Amino acid sequence: MHFVDIVKGASVQGLIQRVSCAKVEVDGEVIGEIKTGLVLLLGVEKEDTQAHVAKLLHKVTNYRVFTDNDGKMNLSLKDIAGELLVVSQFTLAADTRKGMRPSFSSAAVPEHANALYELFVQQARELGLKVATGQFAADMQVTLCNDGPVTFNLAV
Repeated sequence: MHFVDIVKGASVQGLIQRVSCAKVEVDGEVIGEIKTGLVLLLGVEKEDTQAHVAKLLHKVTNYRVFTDNDGKMNLSLKDIAGELLVVSQFTLAADTRKGMRPSFSSAAVPEHANALYELFVQQARELGLKVATGQFAADMQVTLCNDGPVTFNLAV
């Protein structure tokens, strides 16, 4: 899945941020909130498949970005029993290489994008993770405390 395809030609990607807290609001109402964990900004492109969902989920949950007792990034979301906030982010499918206006020609149609977004969330919950979400295709306000700051663009 070309989640968050910032670098064109790359494989599946997801933008994660290590947080001490995060929330997403729609129309002034908090609809998703987490404590220590990761925020995943998720953009879906036309060619993305269910198989890509599983690969990205594995990387997000096992990527070692949390510090151990020695202060080294050596622990994963699963290791710390962290929480996950998944936010759909259509704009991350943008091609920004040319001009001063992004192109969204590689973005998946909303039905396909929403189906893969929901699949990702479902599979994350099936792993036993505490998962909060935004609202697909809504105008959302995301507030977070980026811990570090630590932000990674994952490719699988």
